[in-house]
Amino acid sequence: MRFNLMFPMRAVKHWDTWSQGASLGDIARLVEQVGFDGFSMSEHPYPDKNWLATGGHHAFDPMVSLSFAAAATTRLRVMTYILVSGYRSPYLTAKSAASLDLLSGGRFTLGTGAGYLKSEFEALHADFAGRGALLDEAIAAWKATWNGEEHDGPEFGVSGHIALPLPSTPGGPPIWIGGNGAAARRRVVDIADGWMPMAASGEMAAITRSQPLEDIDTLTEWIAAVNKRRADRGRGPADVSFVPFESGSLVSGDCAPFCSALGAQLDAYADAGVTWITIEPASRSFSDFRTDVELIASQLIQR
Repeated sequence: MRFNLMFPMRAVKHWDTWSQGASLGDIARLVEQVGFDGFSMSEHPYPDKNWLATGGHHAFDPMVSLSFAAAATTRLRVMTYILVSGYRSPYLTAKSAASLDLLSGGRFTLGTGAGYLKSEFEALHADFAGRGALLDEAIAAWKATWNGEEHDGPEFGVSGHIALPLPSTPGGPPIWIGGNGAAARRRVVDIADGWMPMAASGEMAAITRSQPLEDIDTLTEWIAAVNKRRADRGRGPADVSFVPFESGSLVSGDCAPFCSALGAQLDAYADAGVTWITIEPASRSFSDFRTDVELIASQLIQR
C-alpha cells in the first residue's frame, strides 16, 4: 500500500496566511520526508460562486504547482487528482504532461476525468455535453503525441506536427481515470493504467453525476470486476487510488480519530485491491499540517 497526500484544498484560498511563509517546495519536501509516496493537486480554474458557497473549493493550477513540488523533491510522485481534460486542447495537456514527466525524472501521473461542473465548462467555453467522447479522443491524442506520432481523429486529428521533447516515461506518464460510472470503468479496462473511484453518498453521487459508493464491500466488487475485464484483455491489475471512507473524520481538523479508524481498515482496503490511499488533511495552517502529516506517517505509513 502506498500513500498519496492531497494538498489541502482549504489552504489555497487562504494561502498567504495558511502557508506561514513556507513555500510549496517546503511543503512537498515535508511530505516526502515523512514517507508519503505521492503528492497531488486538484483542478478548478474558474468555479462559480454558488458551488463554492455549498462545499466547492479553489485550486492552484495543477501543472504549475506540481512543478514546484517536483523540483523540491527527489522521490515523490506528483499527480493531478484530477485534471479535467475538456478544459483545454489535448495538445496543451500532452505538452505540459510530457514536460513535467521529463523534468521530474518520470515522476508524474496524469489523473484525469470527464468533469461534472457544468458552470465551469460554460465559463471556459468548453463542451460539457460532449465531454465524454472528447476525453476518449484526448487520451488517444496524448498517447500519440507522447510517442512522437500524429493523431487521426474527428475532433483533434492533425497532420504535419510534432511535440518534442518526449516524456521520460516510455509511451508517456501513467493515466489514471477518476469517476465511478460505466464510462470511467471502460477507460480503466481498455486504455488507462489506474482508477480513482470516489466514495459518494447518493446525494453526492447526484451532484457529481456519478454512482454511489458507500462501503468497502461495494468497492471490492467494483475493483474485482474491472480487473477481471482487464485480465480478459491480457492486462494486469489497475492501480487503484482511493480516498478512504473514514476521511469524514478529518473535517474536525484532528487526525488522531482518522488514523485510528483507517489503521484498522488498511488490510481490508488492500484486500479490496486498493494500491494507493489518498489523504487530504483539513489542516488550518502549515504548522498544523506538519503536525498532521507527521502523525499520519507515524500511525499509518510507518506502522
